[in-house]
Amino acid sequence: MAEKKNRKVWIFAIPLIALLAYFIWDSYSQPSIKDLPGDFEEVAFVRNEQNKGGIIRVYAVTVGDAMNAQYDKCADLFPTNDYGSVTKVFFFDKTKPFPTKLDIEEPHYDLKQYEAINIQKRYGSQK
Repeated sequence: MAEKKNRKVWIFAIPLIALLAYFIWDSYSQPSIKDLPGDFEEVAFVRNEQNKGGIIRVYAVTVGDAMNAQYDKCADLFPTNDYGSVTKVFFFDKTKPFPTKLDIEEPHYDLKQYEAINIQKRYGSQK
């Protein structure tokens, strides 16, 4: 009788352990900006504090290989939320000065001191 009970536990436990192992593997194997061509590196981030309106996220990312960089794919990896949120990603040449601090208010960084080589925006869906 104990063998049947033990066997039922293992029949349930083995698939559960396999499923948990898959979830852990999947969560740690997600692509990041470092996996894309272009030698991307996030150097600054700011997000608005209030959650009554849309969430605004602003990122500064340096690019080491601007000729082969996949800006669209890189910007797609940054989060967006629903209900009017916006994610702005500013790309800067790694060999030139770039901001390490951003402001939530536009223009987000000193335009006289830094020059973005590409700007991508992603908007959340309107539900």
